[in-house]
Amino acid sequence: MLPDSARIQTQDTKWINKRRKKKGLPPSEPLYSEMDAELCLRQFVNIGYDRPIPIADGVELTFLDAGHILGSAQILLVCKEDGKTKRFLFSGDVGRGDNDLLRDPEVPENIDFLLMESTYGDREHELPAQANDLLSDILVKALEKKGKVIIPSFAVERTQQLIYVLHELTEAKKIPNVPIFVDSPLAVGATEIFRIHPECFNEEVYNFLFEKRDPFGFENLSLVRKVTESIALNDLHEPAIIISASGMCEAGRIMHHLRNNIEDPKNTILFVGYCAEQTLGWKIREGWDEVNILGDPFKVKANVEILDSFSGHADQSELIDYFKAMTGSREKVWLVHGEPEQAKGLKKALDGFHDSDVTIAEWKNEVEF
Repeated sequence: MLPDSARIQTQDTKWINKRRKKKGLPPSEPLYSEMDAELCLRQFVNIGYDRPIPIADGVELTFLDAGHILGSAQILLVCKEDGKTKRFLFSGDVGRGDNDLLRDPEVPENIDFLLMESTYGDREHELPAQANDLLSDILVKALEKKGKVIIPSFAVERTQQLIYVLHELTEAKKIPNVPIFVDSPLAVGATEIFRIHPECFNEEVYNFLFEKRDPFGFENLSLVRKVTESIALNDLHEPAIIISASGMCEAGRIMHHLRNNIEDPKNTILFVGYCAEQTLGWKIREGWDEVNILGDPFKVKANVEILDSFSGHADQSELIDYFKAMTGSREKVWLVHGEPEQAKGLKKALDGFHDSDVTIAEWKNEVEF
């Protein structure tokens, strides 16, 4: 993902600098290059879950499975000082549990201090984590129109979860047997990484992998790497499902698929993930009649569907369940990684049953524990 981000920054900077030059402004520089990313990756050391590692005098680090995406982790620090031992936990992004692919978040024990995410701290997802029947209903209705289903999707975890669910629905004959394309080099690369880490899968997928076959490969699935193969999809006139990154429609091949398909009422655009405000994906989700794609205006005539059951983030109830499941005093709790209203909503909910101090983190505020 780091080199991919570098490529996007480089492309964006070229476009921005054309406009800056017209205004007589000096050129901008990308935050980092692909070479910077490669040099950075040389510094990485892989550490498995549940393996305590000393990182400083009196400080031991352990990664716990967060159940959010492949490799996501809670970070537990066991700190010893002056004969006392305290356990500090950073939640990371907390998964919803009951995921199609991954294990549920691990339950931490004996936590004294907690730094906790609040992404969906004031809202509930409309659907349970597994609402695959609803997905099949949307796909069946969309494909009856003999059009394409375009699915903007995050390249890591969301795409692989979709592939697995589409595999299940195809085998069960719950959706038409149409071509399914994953058109994103990053998503294709990430899928290969999923294949070699079965230890991170839940029991059902783990057994499927060893008893049957590849959960990320089936007869009507094509993983598209080459640009020429991606362009060829524009000339496809039969019903098909195209999964492409980015999930917020801000970069990548999804932009070209939207340009070529958004004005055809036979087609469906299906959103399965969060889109930040003012992104192209957000505008389409919000029902804008016309959007700009790669500098040109397009009428939104395709049908737009939203399915939030694929969200990788726990909602308020799921965050509270996660909090209640862990043990320990949690004498200090700091809420991070959430818009102000989301953090306030989670704080109010936690204050309703937790007696110790719950604080919303503030910019540049320092705490000592």
